[in-house]
Amino acid sequence: MTFPVVGMVGGGQLARMTHEAGIPLGIDFRLLSDTPQDSAALVVRDPVIGDYRDFDTLRDFASKCDVITFDHEHVPLEHLRALRAEGVVIRPGPDALEHARDKGVMRARLSALGVPCPRHRIVADPADVARFAAEIAGGSAAHPAGEVGANTAGKRGDPGDLAVPVILKTVRGGYDGKGVWVVRTAEEAREPFRAGVPVLAEEKVPFVRELAANVVRSPHGQAVAYPVVESVQVDGVCDTVIAPAPELPEERALDAQALALRIAAELDVVGHLAVELFETADGRVLVNELAMRPHNSGHWSREGAVTSQFANHLRAVLDLPLGDPRPRAPWTVMANVLGGDYPDMYRGYLHCMARDPGLCVSMYGKEVKPGRKVGHVTAYGSDLAEVRERARHAADYLRGTITE
Repeated sequence: MTFPVVGMVGGGQLARMTHEAGIPLGIDFRLLSDTPQDSAALVVRDPVIGDYRDFDTLRDFASKCDVITFDHEHVPLEHLRALRAEGVVIRPGPDALEHARDKGVMRARLSALGVPCPRHRIVADPADVARFAAEIAGGSAAHPAGEVGANTAGKRGDPGDLAVPVILKTVRGGYDGKGVWVVRTAEEAREPFRAGVPVLAEEKVPFVRELAANVVRSPHGQAVAYPVVESVQVDGVCDTVIAPAPELPEERALDAQALALRIAAELDVVGHLAVELFETADGRVLVNELAMRPHNSGHWSREGAVTSQFANHLRAVLDLPLGDPRPRAPWTVMANVLGGDYPDMYRGYLHCMARDPGLCVSMYGKEVKPGRKVGHVTAYGSDLAEVRERARHAADYLRGTITE
C-alpha cells in the first residue's frame, strides 16, 4: 500500500502540528526547513534543510512529494508558478496564495468582489499618507469595500498632525504586529517607507473586538466552516481565542462563515483559510487579514473540535473528504504561552497539570525568548468563565507572570 507524500515548506509550529495530524492517517510527511532547530524540524524524520527562496532547492524538494503546501506565505510566487508549469501539485496554488502574501493585492481583489473592508489605499510617501487621512476624515470614501480616492503623489501635503490616525502596513512580510504601524503624524509615517516595499494605508477602524472565521476547502469544492471565534490581541499578538465567539448573534456568525466560504471559493483556495475580521459597534464585520494555512485562531480545534484545522488542511490538500468541524464542548479557550523571564517552563507542568487534569498543553520546542510564542494551552467545558480562567491561569503560570 502506497500512501501519498505531503511536503510542507516552512518549519514552524504550524508544520509541527500538521505533521502530527498526519501520523494517524499514515501520511508520509516531508519538510523543507530553514534550520535543524526549527520547531517542526525537531520532530519530523529527515527534514530537508535549505532556503525556500532558492529555486533549485525548492524544485528538488517538490520532486519527492505528491503535493506541497506551506506553513507561511513567503515562498516566491515566480518559483511556485514555474513549478506548477512543470506539473508540481501546489495547494494552495500561487494565484490564491498571492492574496495572502501581498496585502495590496488582497485589498484590491476583495474590494472588487464587494467584500467589506476598511477604507484603504496604496500610498507613495508621508505626504500621501496625510492626504489619505484627510480623505478619511472628510468622509470622501463612503464605500465600505472600495479604495479611497486616487494616489496623488507629488502634491504638497501637511507634514504635521494627520487629520485622523491611520494604519500603515508593508504589503509583504508582516506578522504578529510586525510591519504594522499606527501613525498620527506625517513624521511617524516615514518609518514604514524605509522597508523598500509598497505601503498600504488603512483607516483605523473603531472595532469592538476581533473575530476570525476559519474554513477549509478541497480541490473538488467541498468546504467546511468552523465556529466563528473571538481573537483577543495584546500588542499586536494573539493572546487568547474563544470558540465560539461569546454573544455573537447567530445571524452575524452565519454571515461571517458564509463570507469566508465565499472568499475561499472566489480565490480558489485549497486548504485552510483564516479570515480575520473586525466587528464594529454598529454591527458590521470587516475583513482585516487572510491566511492560507493553519492559523493561530484555529489552534483551539486541535483538542476542541471533532476534526482539527491541521487534519482538515491535510485532507483538503490530498482531496480527501473533509472532517467534521463541530466543537466537542460548548466552550473552548486557547491561550498562547509567550516567553518571559522564566525559561524553565517544564517546571510549571507539575502545578498546571495537578491543578487542572483536563488542561491540554502544547509546546513547540522553541527557545524561550521574551514575547515569543513558544506554546499554547487549551481548556474546554460548559462554563465560559471557568474555561477561560483555566486557560489563562495555565498560560500565565508557565510564563512566570503568576506563581500560584
